[in-house]
Amino acid sequence: MYYAYKYRLKPSNAHREELDRHRDICRQLYNHMLYRLNEYQAEHGELPSMTTLRSELPNLKQWWDDLSDVYSKVLQTVVERLFDNLKGLSKLKENGYGVGQLKWKPPREFRSFTYSQSGFKLDKKGGQTVLSLSKLADVPIRLHRDIPDDTTLKQVTVKKEPTGEWFATFGVEMDRKPPEPPENPERCIGIDVGILKYAHDTDGTAVGSLDLSDERNCLEREQRKLSRKQHGSNNYEKQRRRVVECHADLRRKRRDFLHKLSNYYAREYDLVAVEDLNVKEMMESPSNSRNTASAAWQTFLSLLEYKCKREGTHFVAVNPRGTTKECASCGVSTEKPLWVREHSCPACGFEADRDANAAWNILSRGLDDIGVGHSESTPVETALPVDTSVSAKRVVESGSPTLKERTAPAASE
Repeated sequence: MYYAYKYRLKPSNAHREELDRHRDICRQLYNHMLYRLNEYQAEHGELPSMTTLRSELPNLKQWWDDLSDVYSKVLQTVVERLFDNLKGLSKLKENGYGVGQLKWKPPREFRSFTYSQSGFKLDKKGGQTVLSLSKLADVPIRLHRDIPDDTTLKQVTVKKEPTGEWFATFGVEMDRKPPEPPENPERCIGIDVGILKYAHDTDGTAVGSLDLSDERNCLEREQRKLSRKQHGSNNYEKQRRRVVECHADLRRKRRDFLHKLSNYYAREYDLVAVEDLNVKEMMESPSNSRNTASAAWQTFLSLLEYKCKREGTHFVAVNPRGTTKECASCGVSTEKPLWVREHSCPACGFEADRDANAAWNILSRGLDDIGVGHSESTPVETALPVDTSVSAKRVVESGSPTLKERTAPAASE
């Protein structure tokens, strides 16, 4: 499998200048290759191949001296980037979207460059770990976690974030295959995601949503200050950086919460069933779209899917239609407005929390999808234990919504 490991770089001022220079050379090369692509298409009536544009690089170095200062593999990946963007436009066009043409990249929109296969390595120099980049520098790097020994480094992408920080993302390939999911999973769970409670599962755990109200208020306050600055002035640029930092703080805290929650479910269970939500369509709804965007359900499901694959856990995305209305005990559908948070079946008398009932339906559909037998009356027989509300803070601090409960008996023994 292919994974990405991201680390923070600690460049000096001299390193920052050199990194920015290499980034800008790559940006100028991208714009030149886009010009050559359009020129070739006008002359020949068709797009050139990637090999055709790559073959022009040696001739460009004869009159473009700056290209000789950049590692050759980096220049080749710039051409690959151009054709990757073309493929992205083609896919959008095939899906019915109206697309235009690729545009030249200004400095603010071209933030990274990539070393592929060679030209980089991790090394120890002067008592610290450095990332050695060919024809650039030995940049100190903060390895907050080790890269596994049974991996092969395929590439590294060096990126400058809008905050001005530099990061290195390593593309690594695992030599071992991930474990196969069990044929007869024993520990199975269904998860219903929401706004008031971020995740409600069939084990009776209701994980609260992450409270980012203070961070949002700070962001709005800094944006108001930015609107009062004169565009292009030093004060405007300084305040713009402050707004970017607020955005980054929000993004980091949200992704940290989602990583820890998805990692818990992927490691603790043999099968995880979730709803196959169309988040994009939900975002286009005129009501509650801000809370939907803040919840980042699609990000959570994407993280959960790849972590389940890594851990050898079944990941099943089921059709979400009717999971809230349908009774988990008898299957009878009951109309419920959004403000009704309790499920009470008029046919069989089964009562449960609205989200807990949906979670049981999701699990039942997930088990059916992979062909695992299960009892039709599971919720009634177990009487659905009283739900345990867990704050998002516990997930952030411990990495697990139930860690304290699981470790307490072990400590007493």
